[in-house]
Amino acid sequence: MNFVALDVETANADISSICQIGIAKFKNNKLIDEWCSLIDPEDYFDPINIYIHGITETDVDGAPKINEVTQKIYGYLDGVLTVCHTHFDRVSISKAFDKYDIRIPEPKWLDTARVARRTWNEVSWSGYGLKNVCELIGYELEVQRMSEFNKALEIQRLQLSESEDPGLDETLVLPGINKLIIQNLIHAGFETYKKLLLANIDDIAQVPGISVDMAYKILEEVSKCPWQKK
Repeated sequence: MNFVALDVETANADISSICQIGIAKFKNNKLIDEWCSLIDPEDYFDPINIYIHGITETDVDGAPKINEVTQKIYGYLDGVLTVCHTHFDRVSISKAFDKYDIRIPEPKWLDTARVARRTWNEVSWSGYGLKNVCELIGYELEVQRMSEFNKALEIQRLQLSESEDPGLDETLVLPGINKLIIQNLIHAGFETYKKLLLANIDDIAQVPGISVDMAYKILEEVSKCPWQKK
């Protein structure tokens, strides 16, 4: 099977703010070429995104803008089967190219999250994040993501398991998060602070309208809530 795999990182919640792009090319299921580049998004860097991927504004100083590497990207993607996990990378590429009013690449997209949902009953409705799917197929995923923040979350979860603070069972109110996203969280069963904080990041990211980056941002907003200050 011949295909390329695509992964992007963004500087902030704007899905067009690509700050890094990585592409791996496979022929007959064997890796034959790789390309990875930092990208200057000409945009600000949100601290939560920096926590996730470790890329800062200083890192992209002097890096090419997306419109300066278009030919490279076209060469890898145009007309080629291109896989990504969830719609995030596909939409991000489209929005980034559209921002500069340049032709959007035209690959044959394949969403591996949709493939996983249709293949394994265990992840057909939830839990189809990349980490869970890799565990399901026995693949060891190397994830470079928010190690210190994740440690803090684990400590917080241990504290929550012993906490009797009634504020934890109050309905979510997160001023820094879009109201529609809050409604989606509530409909998905994350209606209280405690349920949200005890949830797995990948499960939160399966809620409609929420990416992994957004899931981390939501948890950061929870840390600012009134019950934390009691």
